[in-house]
Amino acid sequence: MPSRKFADGEVVRGRWPGSSLYYEVEILSHDSNSQLYTVKYKDGTELELKENDIKPLTSFKQRKSGSSSSSPSRRRGSRSRSRSRSPGRPPKSSRRSASASHQANVKETKNELLEVKLTPLVLKPFGNSIGRYNGEPERIERNDIPPRSIQEKPHLSQESSYISTQYSLRPRREEIKFKEVDSKEEEVVTKGPASSRTFEVTATQMKDLEFGGVPGACLLMLGLPVFLFLLLLMCKQQDPSLLSFPPSLPSLYDLWGTRVFGAYLLWFFLQALFYLLPVGKVVEGTPLTDGRRLKYRINGFHAFILTSVIVGASLFWGVELYYVYNHFLQFALGAVVFSVALSVYLYARALKAPRNELSPASSGNAVYDFFIGRELNPRIGAFDLKYFCELRPGLIGWVLINLVMLLAEMKFQNRAAPSLAMILVNSFQLLYVVDALWNEEAVLTTMDIIHDGFGFMLAFGDLVWVPFIYSLQAFYLVRHPNEISWPVASVIIALKLFGYIIFRCANSQKNAFRKNPTDPRLAHLKTIHTSTGKNLLVSGWWGFVRHPNYLGDLIMALAWSLPCGFNHVLPYFYVTYFTVLLIHREARDEHHCRKKYGLAWEQYCRRVPYRIFPYIY
Repeated sequence: MPSRKFADGEVVRGRWPGSSLYYEVEILSHDSNSQLYTVKYKDGTELELKENDIKPLTSFKQRKSGSSSSSPSRRRGSRSRSRSRSPGRPPKSSRRSASASHQANVKETKNELLEVKLTPLVLKPFGNSIGRYNGEPERIERNDIPPRSIQEKPHLSQESSYISTQYSLRPRREEIKFKEVDSKEEEVVTKGPASSRTFEVTATQMKDLEFGGVPGACLLMLGLPVFLFLLLLMCKQQDPSLLSFPPSLPSLYDLWGTRVFGAYLLWFFLQALFYLLPVGKVVEGTPLTDGRRLKYRINGFHAFILTSVIVGASLFWGVELYYVYNHFLQFALGAVVFSVALSVYLYARALKAPRNELSPASSGNAVYDFFIGRELNPRIGAFDLKYFCELRPGLIGWVLINLVMLLAEMKFQNRAAPSLAMILVNSFQLLYVVDALWNEEAVLTTMDIIHDGFGFMLAFGDLVWVPFIYSLQAFYLVRHPNEISWPVASVIIALKLFGYIIFRCANSQKNAFRKNPTDPRLAHLKTIHTSTGKNLLVSGWWGFVRHPNYLGDLIMALAWSLPCGFNHVLPYFYVTYFTVLLIHREARDEHHCRKKYGLAWEQYCRRVPYRIFPYIY
């Protein structure tokens, strides 16, 4: 294996691709297989260069300040020489011709510069943009459209300031002239028809719509509530197999109850009251586009304790929680109605929200934005609606529903104590919820908080899907008991603990690194530096697979389903759905990270080739 010539961190000169110019760069890393160096320019651009495109600083002689075209007589002349023309200075006529030829060279350089400017854009997306790849203007240039046409200019004008500072290869004085020309042409272009520019921006945004775009959003909004009730109705049947599908539809009285809806509203506003209590620490979230950091009160675990006290007191005073099981479908429909009403309110208020408060995922399409969420952080005063719904009513409600199912099993099956399977399901999922509430601060860096808006997707997911689908195993065991032995239970417990260790250790390592990358306890971890100033972990749990927390999550999901036995596939819907969900979320993460980190992310993918499942995917 040939030895490398330059060391990491060494400052050298690197040739810019497509030109003969060298710029000062820093060596970041070296790939022994491809023999390529990853270097970083002063503007933050990261590229991979061959060794023969890199030269040490000592190979370049330092020149005195002044024009490189000065004559020998000017370089040797005295500072006190007269202002008359020296013998070495060319006559005026020759200077005019030289000036004309220089202007011609400037025009040629500008034409060549457009190609050079666009070349690195394909290699490295910049900043935190989630709109489109920077390479799109190059694809437009290849069409049979004049390079200065109205259709293309909006792309170039939006990025002109960025490109001119990062990828300029011209002398400074020529750059000033070009800026003047560009600014004049910019004025002409902006006077063109607004409709063509609006159409192009809309088309660019429509390319990046997720979940199948507008048709997919419509399908999910209409299909998810129907699918939810089909699952619940199947679980209530004595034989929930596919042979008895579809289940018999209940009457309207069995689906809606005003008293039940009032009880659901009481639950929601009780959790909102707990959220407003001045207990727990206040932390700052990730920086917004305008540099602000919103403040969040971390008191989810306190709300869980207060809820547990109220539920315990209710049981002590003889309150019949079995009522929730008897009206389970009505509670589910009440939650659906409330989530839809909340989504309508969120979209209506987002229409008046400033542009800098909109979600990066919003598109401008009314249907899609209603689904994905138009406003990133909708707040009523200091009350953050999205953050509150993320963990409180649905997650704590999930634990309460599990407890109701445990009591219902004892009553429905005439048991003096709950079954071992029901105890395992309740214990496993209780640990999961308590862990999420105890580490509540970690949710502030998730995609739900920093990228997705608050619309139907999160409102329905947090308030309906989580409490009524994640409790499906406990709901199933009420009418379909499954007796398991302690040896089998021990294996299931071991599987659960194995998944939990992966999940918790991976998340703890990531959160600790985000809080303080210089922590001495993390000094053994290897990283890849990125142009954003952040580092990517490539060792520890995050060097095993790219999303070890997803792997642990899926192992735990399987452990939740195993106590239900193998008589029916229905209890395994959750682990099946969750696998699809995390694979889709991983694809979204991959897409955003590739655009954000560019070549550094590609290098990370080469170092860590498996996404979730080692040696499989």
